[in-house]
Amino acid sequence: MPLARIDLVAGKSVEYRRTIANVVYDKMVEHLGVPEDRFQVITEHKIENFLYDPDYLGIHRSENCVFIQLDFIDGASPEQKADFYRTVVDELHEKLCLRREDVFFNLFTVGTADWSMGNGVATYNNGVPTDRLDPGSV
Repeated sequence: MPLARIDLVAGKSVEYRRTIANVVYDKMVEHLGVPEDRFQVITEHKIENFLYDPDYLGIHRSENCVFIQLDFIDGASPEQKADFYRTVVDELHEKLCLRREDVFFNLFTVGTADWSMGNGVATYNNGVPTDRLDPGSV
């Protein structure tokens, strides 16, 4: 049920983009306690349409910057979120030589009423079925 949006400058290979998606998915499940449902969108942008502050907070970003934005029902602690950020960045650096400075995260946590998984139905208005929750949280 989590939704991951990954934005980057156009021109990277299918394998590169798929590696980012796989790492984000694996680490979301591992560190954020989200169910193993996969919903991801990868969007490529022309360089002139990909705007970012190259030195915000003294972190130098290059044109290889990747934005990772997640929507999910929050059950993760600040420590779990920090572990998620760190392990994604470490694995992307290891697998793709993506600079750690070039990975930008934004998490949106939402309530159960904020999801319709199809058919125009408020899917989780009566709660989230236990088979869709992290086993450690039940």
